Amino acid sequence: MALILNKASKLQAKREAFEYQAEAVEAVRDLPYAAIFHEQGLGKTKIAIDLILLWLQRDVVDTVLLVTKKTLVENWRRELAQHSFLTPRILSADRGQNFFTLNSPARIILTHFEGVGLEFKRLKLFQKTRRVAAVLDESAKIKNPNTALSKIFFELAPGFVRRLILTGTPVANRPHDIWAQIYFLDQGKSLGKSFADFEANVNLSNKLASDELRRDRFEEELAGVWGRISQFSVRETKDGGRIQLPKKIVERVHCGWEVRQRKMYLDVRDETRVSVIQEGAFTIDESPAILKRLLRLVQVAANPLLIDESYKQNPGKWENLQELVENIVAVNEKAIIWTTFTENVEWLAKKLSEYGAAIIHGKLSIAQRNRNIDRFLENGDCKVLVATPGAAKEGLTLTVANHVIFYDRGFSLDDYLQAQDRIHRVSQTRTCYVYNLIMEDSVDEWVDALLEAKRSAAQLAQGDISKETFQTRMSYSFGEVLKHILATQELGQVEGNNEY
Repeated sequence: MALILNKASKLQAKREAFEYQAEAVEAVRDLPYAAIFHEQGLGKTKIAIDLILLWLQRDVVDTVLLVTKKTLVENWRRELAQHSFLTPRILSADRGQNFFTLNSPARIILTHFEGVGLEFKRLKLFQKTRRVAAVLDESAKIKNPNTALSKIFFELAPGFVRRLILTGTPVANRPHDIWAQIYFLDQGKSLGKSFADFEANVNLSNKLASDELRRDRFEEELAGVWGRISQFSVRETKDGGRIQLPKKIVERVHCGWEVRQRKMYLDVRDETRVSVIQEGAFTIDESPAILKRLLRLVQVAANPLLIDESYKQNPGKWENLQELVENIVAVNEKAIIWTTFTENVEWLAKKLSEYGAAIIHGKLSIAQRNRNIDRFLENGDCKVLVATPGAAKEGLTLTVANHVIFYDRGFSLDDYLQAQDRIHRVSQTRTCYVYNLIMEDSVDEWVDALLEAKRSAAQLAQGDISKETFQTRMSYSFGEVLKHILATQELGQVEGNNEY
């Protein structure tokens, strides 16, 4: 017998929503499933909480299962306290405690994605005892439909009476990333039941540069994605004219080489070139060895110490970084420095210790991470935060800073966009600056071209721009840039099937 749930909870919101947030709630309130794709920093959390309260007020659901990433559970607890009178029960790694949680009259159960996997069987039973809604925050976590975790969510999906996904970057890295998230909602009604077919139709490949017919088909398929999901999806962007945010200025900062660093880079580049030729094709997604070698080039361009402990010089980017930080601190402002590599976080923090540098990376405990964030937010002497996107790109409002510096970048569009928008959010009042440090004649130039291409493709799929605008902005030259960076005539003859 289902538990008789306590209906006396206060189900009113504590704070009034912005107009565009209220409109989003109104647009999806009666739908069995929906997607809130508002760009990062525009308050998707508030929209979700107001929608949850509305479902409970109208007795549409008994309990809401709110799923987020591990590092964001505490953030959601704070947001629920700020915007509602409800206190969530937590589903954790403690299976004994979870038993009591799932047998309590909880209105909201807060957990992380792995927690759902841990309690899959119990949650299947839980769905049979009451009307359960699911809210997936940062839904790109299930973008790969072939993972065991994604399959668990696909199996649970039909048992939820309401399903909501939240992400500011539904196309997290490549166009096909959106398929699994939508499949969780509608089991293939909009984008088809075959991931392989969808992936083939929207494949951002090197071949698009030289094959006009293939390029036309790609653009047509990509442009049609938003029309197929717009009936249940809501998206607001920062430049859509509805929201007034401070200006964001993006600058490329070109850096020169330290002598030994350049020699090391050329050695690794030559090894990479040989590796590509041996493979006989650009198949980076299908060849982890080549992807690893390209990432190794990124490491040497950033800091050779990452691959050679005997390197003691200051790499080429250091002087530019130091100057940027000095100028930022001189006007009493703060900066976030992003790097892909944990070792770089530690190295940079030591080099910037005079600015009270705080750090965030994946090897810290959640408690250490939260303490460092608080120090950056609250301590006036802590002028710099050094972090990896993987550990700090989501769920954080860091508008105490208005500068972000990408010391290096990986190949992920999601990492790049989410990280820079920790500062460019609704609560920001100052002009924001994004600096990309790029070593001359290096893999950094390819990363820059690749991320720009991915961003244009994402904007078209998400309905941010028209097909005509996309065609004026899009460059398919990223494959040619890589050939130039690897500096060989032979690669011009190699057929490519690149997806980065």
